[in-house]
Amino acid sequence: IRISGKLKYAELAEGQKKLAEIIGQQGKMRGLILLQDFLGTEKEGDWGDVGFSATYDPFIEKVAFVGDPKWRDTTLLFTGKGVRRVPIEYFEPADLEKAKAWVRA
Repeated sequence: IRISGKLKYAELAEGQKKLAEIIGQQGKMRGLILLQDFLGTEKEGDWGDVGFSATYDPFIEKVAFVGDPKWRDTTLLFTGKGVRRVPIEYFEPADLEKAKAWVRA
């Protein structure tokens, strides 16, 4: 998945819908999310909604984010690293291959 520019809540919801479909077809998933030219999130929307996580976390094996280090803390806080059971890691762009290897391992 690639995310660039300002992420809108509607885009997040649509992405979650597609991920739910993938999980429905395949049973489990691992994710690699590339934050390229990412500018954060728009303010409008229910960003605190954890319904997707509550329903689908048992089917997500791990998720790696790759992006500018300035987004590391915000991304890990937003995704609930350490609170959710899903292993989540953040990598810098130079470590894309490490991220891919971590997701596959």
